[in-house]
Amino acid sequence: MRPILITTAVCAALILPRLAVAQTAPAIPPSITTPDRVESSIGPLDYKDGAPSKETAAKVYDYLDLMHGVEAFVNAYQGASVAAIFKGMEDAGVPNNTALIFSELMDAKSLFLTANADTVYFWVNLDVTQGPIVVETPPLSLGVIDDMWFQWVTDFGLPGPDRGEGGRYLFLPPDYKGEVPDSGYFVQKMRTTRATMLGRSFLEDNDPKPVVAQIKKTLKVYPYLPGGYGTSIGAALQGQATLARTPDHKLDWAFLRPQEPVRFTEGSGKVMNTVPPNDFSYFEMLNDVVQKEPVGALDPEIMGSLAAVGIVKGKPFNPDERMKRILTDAAAIGTAAARTLNWSSRPSEGGYYYSNSAWFNPLFVSGYNFETPPPQVSADGTITPYPPTGARTLNVRTTMFFAYTFITPAMIMRLTDIGSQYLVSFVDSRGGYFDGGKTYKVTLPPNVPAGKFWSFTVYDNQTRSMLDTPQRYPRAGSQSYPTPAAEPNADGSTTVYFGPRQPEGVARGNWIQTMPGKGWNTILRLYSPLEPFFTKQWRPSEIELVAG
Repeated sequence: MRPILITTAVCAALILPRLAVAQTAPAIPPSITTPDRVESSIGPLDYKDGAPSKETAAKVYDYLDLMHGVEAFVNAYQGASVAAIFKGMEDAGVPNNTALIFSELMDAKSLFLTANADTVYFWVNLDVTQGPIVVETPPLSLGVIDDMWFQWVTDFGLPGPDRGEGGRYLFLPPDYKGEVPDSGYFVQKMRTTRATMLGRSFLEDNDPKPVVAQIKKTLKVYPYLPGGYGTSIGAALQGQATLARTPDHKLDWAFLRPQEPVRFTEGSGKVMNTVPPNDFSYFEMLNDVVQKEPVGALDPEIMGSLAAVGIVKGKPFNPDERMKRILTDAAAIGTAAARTLNWSSRPSEGGYYYSNSAWFNPLFVSGYNFETPPPQVSADGTITPYPPTGARTLNVRTTMFFAYTFITPAMIMRLTDIGSQYLVSFVDSRGGYFDGGKTYKVTLPPNVPAGKFWSFTVYDNQTRSMLDTPQRYPRAGSQSYPTPAAEPNADGSTTVYFGPRQPEGVARGNWIQTMPGKGWNTILRLYSPLEPFFTKQWRPSEIELVAG
């Protein structure tokens, strides 16, 4: 074998190109370096060749904890809101799986986010920790069930699968692996072990009594017995299911169908609070939800914000004084954000329903899932969905759950003569907040597009619940109960006044009392909304300052 000779020239040829590359390498771009001092909104940040000083690290951790605390407030408020409903009803002596009913309608004594005094409310907080629960719903109601994170489970009544006829709804625990009936139930598997169920029923000839009697007769809540109603005997005989008898064994092979209605607690005039706190205790309430509900019930990104401030399933929430101070600040900032998004929404958010108007409903931008606008619905019922945006409208979600309650596709559907639609106003025609010591008016053009009825309700800016005044029911509308119906003007329009005293010459039904020293806002509700609302052919006036 001949030896390989490497000459000096060859070595130079191999090495010099590398040296040339090294010599011509560019300098480190300034955009990826960090100076030894950086000025920021949280103060100066100091480094030693990129390594943060101890003071800077402490400052950054304070900021990160504050940031995650604010995120936990604005993005997870819905969990605290449901928890507050459970706590408020429990404090008022209403156990889970029993019903609260407002036989004389809800008034301003109870604190419920944007409730109304137009319909008969009935409410059940469901708990499936001991096993599946059956709910038999009343006919001709409007209802929704949401879980502990205000995630939609199902509708019932007119917008639900029973279509207003009443039905049997079977709610299964998240980890349920037992038998499910062949038929006869609307079956829903829960993501959480608890859920809240709200029903509304319309008055009958402006009278709540027959409606209340119907609810009390037909609403039932009881444990599900596998192998009873909904399971065929044939399936059981073939070994495919259990065969159950009725509890009293009066029939040979009958169905489990309790005949007694659910236990009711009267809510009208009852004082209770279902509004979440906006101080440090907010985080304690949120922690209670996390500890009681399964992992995976809520978006991991939101749960990550909670975990970052110490709220973790299976671990004690025991923040030190530093963290308590930061979370107290986070609650204050989160509250400011939620109030700003409601009372002073930017036009760029798209929440105003009409152009150059204060009438507000951001759900038409985001839909019930806070991502995609609600679909278009033609006169023949053809549904045309919008393409998914792929982005959550975070500000709308915060707006919604801070001031309002419950969520369902049915509350923001463009479907005529079913359900209800809402327009909110926080400011007058000049952009000023409403002052309870001043008088305002609004005019509804003729032919209000509401198949059943329309109403205004006034809310306290602090509690987002009905404003408590000597009137008891802070409302005006086309119904004559619980306050007189609003009287139309000669041209068919209707004018409603808001103020501390009934204006001279204005009928009682056209006036809602406000309180000096109290700020307020109002919601216009259209029950069974008609086409001119969705086309925006019909439009209420702005609310105008009259006197004060």
